[in-house]
Amino acid sequence: MRRGVRAGVIGGVCAVVLGGGGYGAYNLLSALDGDGGGSGPAVRTGPPDAAEVREASARFLAAWQKGDAATAASYTNFPEAARQLLTAYRADAHITAVRVTPGTATGRTVPFTVTAKVSYHGTSRPLSYRGRLTVVRGQTSHRPLVDWLPSVVHPRLGKGDTLVTGESAAPPIQAVDRDGRVLTKQEYPSLSPVLDELRKRYGDRAGGRAGVELAVRHSGADGSTPADTPLLTLVKGRPGRLRTTFSGKAQAAAETAVGRYPDASVVAVRASTGEILAVADHRNDGFDAALLGERAPGSTMKIISAAALIDTGRTTANGPAPCPPSAVSMSQTFHNLRGLAPDDHATLSDSFARSCNTAFVKFADEVQPDTLTREAEERFGLGRDNWRIGVPSFDGRVPAAGGSDKAAGLIGQGQVQMSPLNMASVTATAMTGAFRQPVLVPLALDGRTPARARGLAPGTVAQLRAMMNRTARSGTAAGVMAGISGNVGAKTGSAEVDGEARSDSWFTGYRDDVAAAAMVEDGGHGIDAAGPIVASVLRNTR
Repeated sequence: MRRGVRAGVIGGVCAVVLGGGGYGAYNLLSALDGDGGGSGPAVRTGPPDAAEVREASARFLAAWQKGDAATAASYTNFPEAARQLLTAYRADAHITAVRVTPGTATGRTVPFTVTAKVSYHGTSRPLSYRGRLTVVRGQTSHRPLVDWLPSVVHPRLGKGDTLVTGESAAPPIQAVDRDGRVLTKQEYPSLSPVLDELRKRYGDRAGGRAGVELAVRHSGADGSTPADTPLLTLVKGRPGRLRTTFSGKAQAAAETAVGRYPDASVVAVRASTGEILAVADHRNDGFDAALLGERAPGSTMKIISAAALIDTGRTTANGPAPCPPSAVSMSQTFHNLRGLAPDDHATLSDSFARSCNTAFVKFADEVQPDTLTREAEERFGLGRDNWRIGVPSFDGRVPAAGGSDKAAGLIGQGQVQMSPLNMASVTATAMTGAFRQPVLVPLALDGRTPARARGLAPGTVAQLRAMMNRTARSGTAAGVMAGISGNVGAKTGSAEVDGEARSDSWFTGYRDDVAAAAMVEDGGHGIDAAGPIVASVLRNTR
């Protein structure tokens, strides 16, 4: 927002009309009397019961209805934060005439529907949305209290976020795909954060005119300033036209594919150019993990590890890489996936196609702490924090590591971190031999300088492609890639994450000139969840 609009932190204020929806004949006035302690034992423990949930939520909502931020905040477990947010809601977001219709409580959670009016400089628009609050017991007061979260006010609000109404921070854009098809949040919901960021960065360059809107202003955890998320338009601006590299068909396939699994993300790129064809996430938290995720990539990292072993002369695709049942590095024992038979005479191609962890771990003593780091940076363009794709992205992390972390890095564990975008780029580099920084909008639009890397030697490329093709045709990826025609290759992966019952599912592959990678948190093996996502995208993208 510009032109003097205050951006106070918002947690939310709503005036409330109570009745029905589980509150019965509860007297609204009685909710405002007394000190909130209620009757009964001096100290109560355990979760609030139904009566306490009804009373605490009614007191909070009644004070909210009156616009009494201090009193409403006193019925929460974070009163100071709640008071600031409740006070700012009306002043900065200009939301008035609020009416909240509570629904029937489910346990300790009370759903509600909000209708209100947003007014700014003589212009008003209606606003409606659904929300919910949860009642908990205070840790020290033992009172039933509203569990304070910004999302109590609006479901799109997260920690540190604000609501602001005023002239938009950037003119609206009409983003179009490579064929001129308009990309909308309604048709492609995964693109919502990407389109917001494109608007923030290129709205002024696309030739549009700013309007007036209610928006969520986000607070970046690392001090960055993410793009606003528009919620309601009061005065329409004029959108500018912005051409992107997306393919509407590929994006539609990606949206459908990730929708089958929770916490799933996928990216597809044109291998010969680096153009990003699709970015899709299916997550409740709205995080753009496809571009910004930082997770251990598991055995998909073996693409880089195999390249490093070949480039440093440790072995070749047809050279020795025995697969014992276990391998020890710096007193840490590594194992293969259950059911994988050992093979003392395996080649690197054999162990790659079967995804044998111990074969790679056995090379830990032969490589330097920075061998993987240099391979990732110099050959695959990763880990230098210099990608300029057009929106924020994580560029991978492969730090130099000693001890058992050196062995863990060879199989995509330890300190190695990647996103689906990173692994799609890795696959494209392995397939073509040239690193081409992925892009979403033309570099010439704002004179961005792309990241550079030397790429791979022809002999290394030929070996990687042969190993990935074998993996897709007869190795661990064969079941998923069955029936996909053309020149194909793949690598499966699963990555153990501390504190999680199941591993993350990873899969990366290519078909002709399209490379794609997917990750599903807590998704199991690579073929369980990420594999079907990538296969679906490859089948539907040219």
